[in-house]
Amino acid sequence: MNDATGTVISGVIAFAAAVIGAVIAGRYAKRGAEAGGRKAVEAALAQVHGQAAAEHWQWVRSQRHQSFAALLAAYAALDEVLARIAPMVRNGAGLDEATGREVREHALELQAKTSQLALWGPIEANSLAYAIMGKSVAAVRALLHIESLSTPSPSVEWSSFERARDEMVQAHATFLQRAGEIIRDPRQPVG
Repeated sequence: MNDATGTVISGVIAFAAAVIGAVIAGRYAKRGAEAGGRKAVEAALAQVHGQAAAEHWQWVRSQRHQSFAALLAAYAALDEVLARIAPMVRNGAGLDEATGREVREHALELQAKTSQLALWGPIEANSLAYAIMGKSVAAVRALLHIESLSTPSPSVEWSSFERARDEMVQAHATFLQRAGEIIRDPRQPVG
């Protein structure tokens, strides 16, 4: 074998080794690129899901805040009407049709806002809202009952109204405290 043949054979072997090395390196580079691409897509999806969850939570929190505020506004309107007409009823004055309708409308509005709040939760807030509604309706019924009597017994009937009104106020205070805690708590669950 002469030097030229040895050089050619060495060249062919070196070329074959280079081609084989390039093929092997290409395959590993392809696998590495695919794995890196998958990891990049997974990271992007995780980021998007995390952002979506955070935005959803902010939206639910905003809806809760609006529902809490609407319920409290409906309560305040009903409470204002009761405070305005209670002295008239206590003095024996009957309620005119417009005032009776106003009381019923405010009670229905409170019921509607309580039901709306039930959509946003959490369950504890829903329970407290229903307690406000129940106590408020009981106070309205007690006052309307006194008003409907031809000769009310001031001490018995009036004390039942005052007790119902106190329970209404206490339910409101409890809801107000807990609703504030819920709104301020960033870890409050959505469901």
